[in-house]
Amino acid sequence: QVQLVESGGGPVQPGGSLRLSCVASGFTVDDYAVGWFRQPPGKERDWISCIGSKSVNHSPYYRDSVKGRFTISRDKAENKVILEMSKLTPDDTAVYYCATDLYYTDCAGVITGLLDIWGQGTSVTVSD
Repeated sequence: QVQLVESGGGPVQPGGSLRLSCVASGFTVDDYAVGWFRQPPGKERDWISCIGSKSVNHSPYYRDSVKGRFTISRDKAENKVILEMSKLTPDDTAVYYCATDLYYTDCAGVITGLLDIWGQGTSVTVSD
C-alpha cells in the first residue's frame, strides 16, 4: 500500500525549531520528487518545499517565505523525507503535509499540489 505518514509537529515558541518527518511505504522516496505543503488556519494549502529524486540529484526547492530557515532532506535508509524548521514564527502555524505522485521525478509538477498521494498532516503551532 502506497502511503505517507507525517510526524514531528507540536507546539513551539517563536524562534524555536522543529523536525518533521514524512515516512513513505509502498514506494522508494529516492525515486520520486516529494513536497511539503502547509495549510494555515483559515487559509489555503500551499507548497513550501520540495526535493527532487535521485535522477535530478535531489535538488531542493523552497518557497521564499521559508528559504534560509527550512531545510529539506531525505533519509534513504529509513525511506523518509525530513523538513527541518528553524527560526519559527507564528506565521508558520499550520498543518503540514507531505505529498507526492508516482510520476514526477523533479519538483516542477509536485509544487502544483495536484498530487495523488498525501499524508494525514501534522500540526505545528508557534506561540508564546
